Amino acid sequence: MSDIINILPDSVANQIAAGEVVDRPASAVKELLENALDAGATHIQLIVKDAGRTLIQVIDDGCGMSDSDARICFERHATSKIRRADDLFDIKTMGFRGEALASIAAVAQVEMKSRQRDSELGTQIVIEGSDVKEQSPYSCPTGTSIAVKNLFFNIPARRSFLKKDSIEMSHIEEVFRRVALPNYKVAFSLHHNGRLLYDLKGGNFAQRIAGIFGKSFSERLYHIQESTEPVKIYGYVGKSEFVRRTRGEQYIFVNERFIKHPSLSAAIERAYSELIPERTYPSYFVLLNVDPSRLDVNIHPTKTEVRFLDENIIFAILRAATKKALGQFQLATEIEFNPSTEIDFSPAPKDYTPKQPKVSYNPNYNPFSSTRPSQPTQRNEYEHFFDSAIGARNNGNDEVAQRLPLDEEPRPNDDAATNGTAPIGYQNRFIITTLKSGIAIIDQHRAHERILYERLMARKGSQASAQQLLFPVNLRFNAADSELLNELLPELEQLGFIISPLGQNTFVVSATPPDIGDKELQSLLEQTINDYKSSMLQKFGDRNQSICLSIAKRMAVKSDTCLQPEEMQSLIADLFSCKAPDISPSGKRTMFILGEKELEEKMK
Repeated sequence: MSDIINILPDSVANQIAAGEVVDRPASAVKELLENALDAGATHIQLIVKDAGRTLIQVIDDGCGMSDSDARICFERHATSKIRRADDLFDIKTMGFRGEALASIAAVAQVEMKSRQRDSELGTQIVIEGSDVKEQSPYSCPTGTSIAVKNLFFNIPARRSFLKKDSIEMSHIEEVFRRVALPNYKVAFSLHHNGRLLYDLKGGNFAQRIAGIFGKSFSERLYHIQESTEPVKIYGYVGKSEFVRRTRGEQYIFVNERFIKHPSLSAAIERAYSELIPERTYPSYFVLLNVDPSRLDVNIHPTKTEVRFLDENIIFAILRAATKKALGQFQLATEIEFNPSTEIDFSPAPKDYTPKQPKVSYNPNYNPFSSTRPSQPTQRNEYEHFFDSAIGARNNGNDEVAQRLPLDEEPRPNDDAATNGTAPIGYQNRFIITTLKSGIAIIDQHRAHERILYERLMARKGSQASAQQLLFPVNLRFNAADSELLNELLPELEQLGFIISPLGQNTFVVSATPPDIGDKELQSLLEQTINDYKSSMLQKFGDRNQSICLSIAKRMAVKSDTCLQPEEMQSLIADLFSCKAPDISPSGKRTMFILGEKELEEKMK
């Protein structure tokens, strides 16, 4: 039998290795930015065209490379970071494997220009698919400029698997944030198709967070700091009132390297126990400094996974530091911003006479008298409230609708008839009512979500009515979210929003759908953008449907809200006028109906 095992050619081996390091444009961006940092750069520019398909260029003012280094750096396992195996446990740089440039050059057309500070001329190298096409002297500034063109030009199958530009660009921006956040002393900029998305000056960590996520975002954070022998902790954790229903701004860095570590994330989130609702998540930006000999970063090609020798100890310290920040700064904030709650402990003057307390009473009051002053009873007060609420609704100013923002009159079908029986609320979550077909137990949040979703979807393709705000609201987003919001403006206008860009990632909202008003507009649109990002990653096709679902979830009455009988009745009537009243837009049941036969079976 003939031999069947062959040694792969270098070109094929490099393409296989490239698949582990460069699977999409964002992977190449990460490697190039990390190389620029290792070169000691103080200013780094990232220029991208067509979400990295056409061009990825990184320009830095680092130390540059000599002619021979510029040539050999594209060979596999060529690195200046390690000399022997023991160096793997004392890594203080970002890149060290010596695979990044070789992998990128194997699947792209690469042009690099580099010059050292003490050299008059630099060098230029042009490579296509691992083949060096040109190397020559070149006049260029100190540092390195590397341009990656036509990524995967020689692997059409892999290029065809790239997602649409908006998705690939969102990955690039996330990599940019992960690199720029911990390296806050370095200036970064990001251009996409000629448009400046980020322009970050060197400064402190708080300034870097504000530069990426907006100045208003810094108001949502508490400072966290702890210094111990196993770990030094520095950063910011989010205030409990600004939690989100998706994992958004959650960043943990170890020695300036972004990592994903479920145990450390759990340490921070457990510190919020009993402070935030279930299935909500805080924001955090935490820098950990650990002795390199006490961790292993060489367990994954992307180096986002690490192992700690003192994991349990670091877990306990991180959790305790987070709880300390939440307790200390929450109290400090209340004292600082609510002066009326402060207590004056200064000593009283010597001649001070305390004011005697006085008790007021009615001397003519007789508890045994059969006639008492007429006072409005609690029942009368409630009756007055309900009468005024019903009257206001008839006059077009429904106070109940402020709790349940429903802009259409209910159109109950035959099954929604309650036979004159008032609905009953249970545990501020369920509504129990009688129908012709039996007893219905309705989840108020899911039911209202269904109502709002269908009403928002009904406005698709039509001229939606908009409610002008008395005072327009200015909102600020980070650069990535601003770009997505600009993309979503046509769909939001169809729903009744009037949003205008003001420049520098700021927008003004002058009108909203009648259901929404001006409450929580910032968090509503942030959540809508986050849900849209998730839907893009999950290949969720209908953009309008994604937006309507997100808004309906956010604006639906919460499960812990106590509804009045009129509100319950209105919600029931509106639910049964929906096309699919028994299922929420998220695919969960809105109600359970117990018929007469089932009741009889239960009573046996």
